Amino acid sequence: MQVKDLTTEELKALIREAVMETLEDLLDDPDEGREIRPEIKQQLLESRQRRAGGERGIPAEEVAKRFGLTWE
Repeated sequence: MQVKDLTTEELKALIREAVMETLEDLLDDPDEGREIRPEIKQQLLESRQRRAGGERGIPAEEVAKRFGLTWE
């Protein structure tokens, strides 16, 4: 079967399927199912607590500067 033989609904379904497959490939989490090391988990929890307490992280401009990048 060729694309020219598809109905409008069949073509839409084909396009929808192709888009969904592409999105799944692009958004796939390579770490899914892996364990987080205890020290990393602790760092994440502490970061979350600081944010909940109103503390902000390092501004993006500062991070860029540390790595010799420019931030616009």
